[in-house]
Amino acid sequence: MNLFYSLFALTASSGQYEASYTVIDEQLISEIADNNREALRAFYSATKKSLYSYVLSLCKEPESARDIMQETYLKVRACAHLYQPQGKPLAWLFTIAKNLFLMQLRKEKRAQPVAFQEIENSLSFSYETDAEDRLVLQEALKILKEEELQILLLHVVSGMKHHEIGDNLGLGTSTVLSKYHRALKKLRKHLESKGVSVS
Repeated sequence: MNLFYSLFALTASSGQYEASYTVIDEQLISEIADNNREALRAFYSATKKSLYSYVLSLCKEPESARDIMQETYLKVRACAHLYQPQGKPLAWLFTIAKNLFLMQLRKEKRAQPVAFQEIENSLSFSYETDAEDRLVLQEALKILKEEELQILLLHVVSGMKHHEIGDNLGLGTSTVLSKYHRALKKLRKHLESKGVSVS
């Protein structure tokens, strides 16, 4: 129950949380531009959890999130030569993903909710096999605002620290912390109203 306990047990001790977020070497992007497949694999490995968390917060549907992720990495491969090093490769990746998501919305003209489905094995998270974690995630996808969901998923699933989330979303650390704790309280209250124990 990693996700479940991460969401609630860490509210009091979030400073003790060890992040698994990986710093991304910008040199990988220029190597991708030179058609280096190993660089693309390394970039994917370093960014897949963060990108998945971010895209899932946008589309709120795991299968669509995987599709947008795939399109994002194809776009990275095609547009790596346009990247301007600024120390924020993840922010660049998020921008590409958000633009692809918005293009998809325009094509569909409206977002359609689809039932929660299993997630790709390479993105193995506890909510794939744990019913409580799945419930927490499903409810979070339903009730949290987009930015709250992005912050929550990037911290809990990807292991990004609050200041790293702020850097990549263009927010101050205090704003990220405030929205993170507000999202946790909102989710806790919602789950308790449904009779789910969150202690």
